[in-house]
Amino acid sequence: MTRHVLASLTALAATCAVLPSAAAQGLLRFPDVHKDRVVFTHGGDLWTASVAGGVARRITAHPGIELFGKFSPDGKSIAFTGQYDGDEQVYVMPAEGGPPRQLTFYPARGPLPARWGFDHQVYDFTPDGTQVLFRGLREHWTLGEGRLYTVPVKGGMPVALAPPVAGAGALSPDGKRLVYSPLFRDFRTWKRYQGGWAQELYIYDLDKAAVQQITDSPRADRDPMWGKDAIYFASDRDGRMNLYRYDLTSKATTQLTHHTQADLRWPSMGPDGAIVYELEGRLHLFQTATGEDRTLEITIPDDGLASRPRDVDVSGAIEGFELGPNGKRALVVARGDVFDVPTEHGLTRNLTHSSNAHERDATWSPDGKSVVFISDVLGEEELWLYERAAGTFRQLTFKSQGRLYGPRWSPDARRLAYSDKAGRLFVVEVEGRKKTEVSKDPYGYVDGFAWSPRGGHLAFTRSSPNGGQSVHVYSVEDGKTHAVTDPTFNAYAPTWDTKGDYLFYLSDRDFRPQLGSFDFNFVGNLETGVFGVALRRDVKDLFAPKDDEVVAKADEGKGPAKDAKAKGKGDGKGDEKEATGVEAIRKQGFEKIEFEGLGSRVTRVPMPTSNYGGLDVTPTHVVALDRGPPFLGRDDIEPKLVTFALEDEKLETLVSGVQGYSLSGDRQSVLVRTKAGLQVLSVKKGGPSDKPKPLPTKGLTARVDPKAEWMEIFDEVWRRYRDYFYVENMHGHDWAAIRERYRPLVAQVAHREELNDVLGQMVAELEVSHAYVAGGDLGLPPRPGVALLGARFELDARAGRYRIREIMQGQNEEPLYRAPLTEVGVDARVGDYILEINGEALLAEDNPYRLLRGSLAEPVELLLNATPDPKGARRVMVKPIASEQPLVYLAMITRNMARVSAATDGKVGYLHIPDMGENGLREFVKWFFPQVRKEGLIIDVRANGGGFVSQLIIERLRRKLIHTSFGRDVNETWTYPQNVMVGPMVCLIDETSASDGDIFPDSFRAAGIGPLIGKRTWGGVIGINGHGPVIDGGDVFVPQYSTNGPDGAYIIEGYGVAPDIEVENDPVKVAAGGDPQLERAIQEVVSRRARIKGPLLPKRPADPVKNNTPK
Repeated sequence: MTRHVLASLTALAATCAVLPSAAAQGLLRFPDVHKDRVVFTHGGDLWTASVAGGVARRITAHPGIELFGKFSPDGKSIAFTGQYDGDEQVYVMPAEGGPPRQLTFYPARGPLPARWGFDHQVYDFTPDGTQVLFRGLREHWTLGEGRLYTVPVKGGMPVALAPPVAGAGALSPDGKRLVYSPLFRDFRTWKRYQGGWAQELYIYDLDKAAVQQITDSPRADRDPMWGKDAIYFASDRDGRMNLYRYDLTSKATTQLTHHTQADLRWPSMGPDGAIVYELEGRLHLFQTATGEDRTLEITIPDDGLASRPRDVDVSGAIEGFELGPNGKRALVVARGDVFDVPTEHGLTRNLTHSSNAHERDATWSPDGKSVVFISDVLGEEELWLYERAAGTFRQLTFKSQGRLYGPRWSPDARRLAYSDKAGRLFVVEVEGRKKTEVSKDPYGYVDGFAWSPRGGHLAFTRSSPNGGQSVHVYSVEDGKTHAVTDPTFNAYAPTWDTKGDYLFYLSDRDFRPQLGSFDFNFVGNLETGVFGVALRRDVKDLFAPKDDEVVAKADEGKGPAKDAKAKGKGDGKGDEKEATGVEAIRKQGFEKIEFEGLGSRVTRVPMPTSNYGGLDVTPTHVVALDRGPPFLGRDDIEPKLVTFALEDEKLETLVSGVQGYSLSGDRQSVLVRTKAGLQVLSVKKGGPSDKPKPLPTKGLTARVDPKAEWMEIFDEVWRRYRDYFYVENMHGHDWAAIRERYRPLVAQVAHREELNDVLGQMVAELEVSHAYVAGGDLGLPPRPGVALLGARFELDARAGRYRIREIMQGQNEEPLYRAPLTEVGVDARVGDYILEINGEALLAEDNPYRLLRGSLAEPVELLLNATPDPKGARRVMVKPIASEQPLVYLAMITRNMARVSAATDGKVGYLHIPDMGENGLREFVKWFFPQVRKEGLIIDVRANGGGFVSQLIIERLRRKLIHTSFGRDVNETWTYPQNVMVGPMVCLIDETSASDGDIFPDSFRAAGIGPLIGKRTWGGVIGINGHGPVIDGGDVFVPQYSTNGPDGAYIIEGYGVAPDIEVENDPVKVAAGGDPQLERAIQEVVSRRARIKGPLLPKRPADPVKNNTPK
């Protein structure tokens, strides 16, 4: 197959993929209606059109995204969320078009993963048209919680509405009441969801501070709209999202639309009661007065700017790399194309030019004449070979299904080894393309395999039932496989020396655990060593004792470094020239391995044990990636590439901050990836003797056809779910039929963000948690820096000046919780007027956050005074912070700690766990051990974002008192084991306790630690895996691992964890400063402690008398 044939296939596939149907009009989203006009988002821009249909008109054309357009009550203006200044802010503009005016300036959180939606999401104007209603995240530490605000159209500071937590909302015609959902999951890709996070609707009376629940469905009720005498909303209570009407007088709910094949989305009501909504990318108009429902036939005269083919610098989108046989050229995979790049001089060549195919894992043939890579150009991943001289392609594998991994050439260039997602390891012959299955790993794909120097043997790893791996060797001649290492112990990363005398590998064999400082416990750390097995009995020990009295010229020194020079006969290696090319290797024949007793002929390389990753061996050195101690949440320990000299046993660091590396075929050079980019270094001498040479990546340019890419991404995402979804039956759905239903929508995509939406809707059909699609080449503008001060401001309307309403308190010992206005030397006080920011006057019609935009690296100068008069004002220099969310979180937990302490005379402790990752473990370690001697403990996992460490925390909480101990001069009772909480414990949960934050409370109860208090949790416990980026760097997460009970039954997923004591956090009480759930938890702990008579730990007993001497 010539290169031209492959190119033709590429073009054909691209053509078939992107041709739209004649009726295609593009995806029209987030609509609103005002009488005879609609506004909507398409291609990242705002458009308007007549409700009669016809040609739409674009009214924004910014590189960023504009969405959630809403007409003002008079129809003259449109408010929207846009990225004109980099991040998502609220804007207003004339409805007929014109310059937008920015209304909000507080830095938006983001760009957020698609499932979290957007900060500053516009919902409407207030009924009088003077303000814009939007949802912001500024006052909450977690992305799952936001609040509704209004901001004046003329400018000024936003004002929060009464509900302390809110999702979507709409004001009544008189502006005195608000219909809203306290919960927000409007962008979640999980259809027909019935867990604890399902939204319900409430009416909040803003004047009377009273709240009334109006819906009660196990599924989502969302997108409320306040109409005449009724609330309209969307719900999927019948299996698909449809419109419903709640009558404010009769309290009856009526279904209005009856879509069964697709979900109605983003409904919005106009002033005359008409509701516009999206259905599979098209707009529909529903008349509430008559029940008429019709499709709007709108034509989009889009110039397709975001989807136009263009030349793209892809040097920032490198997915993989490999250094060539002699170190003079390298293969780089970027944006799905394979590039042939010189390390110093020469041209950069794009070998594949395929926007509609994702190429990866490219590898050189040993002679440099060919390149093999994985490509999905024909719809499934296969191995392809590219002949460099002829410029031709040849397919090597056929009828593969599922993801392929890591093709590696045998040194004689006759075979390739590769693996697939089913755990099968294959060897395929380059000529003849005969394929042999070498091994089947029951626990997943094989990624650690390496050819012997002459290509006669393949070393690989196989998973063991204990969770570790062991090293095996496959013989090409007889097809037999031999175990090398004991499967009891973890061994991996096999690699051969250059002569075929030793097989090296890594193994976790240093059993000297590290002890904790906070907790008397152990953890394995720095336990990996480098080992080598001698392949024959006559192979000399690499590290035999030196003997200065005996020096044999024919056998000088030791190890491969000297053996490479030895000449001899009878051992199958000394009578031939050292291989310098493929032909020479082929003439030598396969190396000999004496498998009997192989595992016992092991030597330990005298390198210090560490956490090694990759492993290679040059003629003179061992090369290893030292990843350092595995601290959670620390970025000050960087992996380093180290070398160990086989001759003088010297360990050196070649380079630090390594993110990956590739050794050249001659093992003389190495290509490393660091923060500085790709660099080439010599490894001839082992240490950093040469200055690193940057790999010239400026020539990495690809002709990108977005339409072709988007179709390839769609197909690849579909395949990943087909191949990796945690159950083979796809939850009973016809996955192929779902693909055919959603695939035509890709042809209508005009912006990468729209593709994520289509993909999200497709995977949402599986009715499963953690089905996420995000990122990609969204073409977003750079986000601005905003120098935050850790303060809240308020406007003194009479003075026309802003003043400091609140100074956030921090813990300045910890950089995470640094509060700028509380630092030494900063003279700022609550009530101070801020007269100037960086020399610019701050007036009432302005916004302080506009003046704070700028470099975070520079201090902020404030002019402060106790009065609004500049006379006597003082200038203060402040070192700003990038985010105030940590301080918001700290304020929440310290407030709750104080409340618990005050209610229990300091006897009961409190701690909050924000997630089950680095943040959660940090907070647990920080607050659990200092409070372990309290008489009770409240563990709060409300809004816990999940992770993977819940079992570590459960293990500590479930410790039981076995013994006690006393010392001579200490009256304190010591416990055995240490750090046992002997008092009663309870766990607080809510609707947004999610993922591992679901598993934790379920385990808390199952372990008998204590009861659960609050609301039913999210109910999403199918673990995910990413499997690498898609072609443009986007992320795909496939639910791959289930959570089951001890009997094997599926648990939690789709329902959540129900509390033992259900408590609603009444929004009126919370707005008034209360926390009913926490108050009930305090009551429960105190009650349980009262039922325990006497002290929780015994006092020192009387001194024993052991005087048994004869009287």
